Amino acid sequence: MSTIVVGYAPRPEGKAAINAGIIEARRRGARLVVVSSARGGAALDADAMLALEREVAVVHEILHDAGIEHEVRQLVRGNDAAHDLIEVAETESAELIVIGLRRRSPVGKLILGSVAQAVLLDAPCPVLAVKAEEAE
Repeated sequence: MSTIVVGYAPRPEGKAAINAGIIEARRRGARLVVVSSARGGAALDADAMLALEREVAVVHEILHDAGIEHEVRQLVRGNDAAHDLIEVAETESAELIVIGLRRRSPVGKLILGSVAQAVLLDAPCPVLAVKAEEAE
């Protein structure tokens, strides 16, 4: 069975990546490895860690309800998210990485987020970048 790696953050673009990952997993008959990456250290106190754990539980529930074979990895190793995604994709021999992008202003569109840019440039496989839906 092939593997798709999904970058997840508890924001609209993370949810968009999960939804796109589910669609691609069904289309390809693949399993998902969802990566939630946090820098850790002093910036991640007990409350923040608890919030991350709750978010990971929500992701598990969404994927379980969707009937998708999956694994969720919450990584707090001091690496940036791009490094963690690429490393997991290499380890898993992923056929695809799915990431979410923030919506940007017209001027902001001239630059891409550093995580997205690093994943797009350094990924060992194709990358699907999806935007979060517009707020209504």
